[in-house]
Amino acid sequence: MALLTNKVSLVTGGSRGIGASIAETLAAHGSNIAITYNSSPERANEVIQKLETLGVKAKAYQSNAADFAQSEVLINQVLADFGGLDVLVNNAGVTKDNLLLRMSEDQWDQVIDTNLKSCFNLIKHSSKHFMKNRSGSIINISSVVGLFGNAGQINYAASKAGMIGLTKSVAKEFASRNIRCNAIAPGFIETEMTHTLDEKTKEAFLKSIPLGRLAKPEEVSNLVLFLASDQSSYITGQVISVCGGLSM
Repeated sequence: MALLTNKVSLVTGGSRGIGASIAETLAAHGSNIAITYNSSPERANEVIQKLETLGVKAKAYQSNAADFAQSEVLINQVLADFGGLDVLVNNAGVTKDNLLLRMSEDQWDQVIDTNLKSCFNLIKHSSKHFMKNRSGSIINISSVVGLFGNAGQINYAASKAGMIGLTKSVAKEFASRNIRCNAIAPGFIETEMTHTLDEKTKEAFLKSIPLGRLAKPEEVSNLVLFLASDQSSYITGQVISVCGGLSM
């Protein structure tokens, strides 16, 4: 059963990794898809071609989610191209890891802007449409690091913790208009980034995970699908971890 037939979903950072998996999962359930990318039109086009084989409308937009003005242009263009917007997935994110004593102001600012300010930008510019329709599902991709911190990632942890506070506040502000806002906190996911890790580091990760393995991207995107669909119509303001028990 398709859960999102004729819906329109926007996935930021949808040209690779978890974002691409989210876009594919939502498309497989009938949603038309808009994705954003920052620097790789070739990869974005590959994702779009794959989505189109699922029988949905799909389009990629080069847009910097951390830029307030660009985000407004993006939302207006998506609304013009697709005729509406039902689901917003704030997935765009970066890491600039370093110990606090070595971290530069630029490393802090880049991560906070890309991971956290981007959520404000996209929610701000899409909110009028959601409120007019009295419906919408906003899903913010946070991290378990935002729940318990991590040495060498104060910028990333702060941005992801900020997303959790933003999620709960938006949920309270928008609930009366039937607009839901939830967050997902993934743990260690099998992506290109984890594939480059050495075996010793991977073993240390696995020892800390009760289920004893990394998550597949679709194990995150399946939760996005649930939160995007009417099956979660009474769920808002929640943070759900997909971490194999890591955050217990």
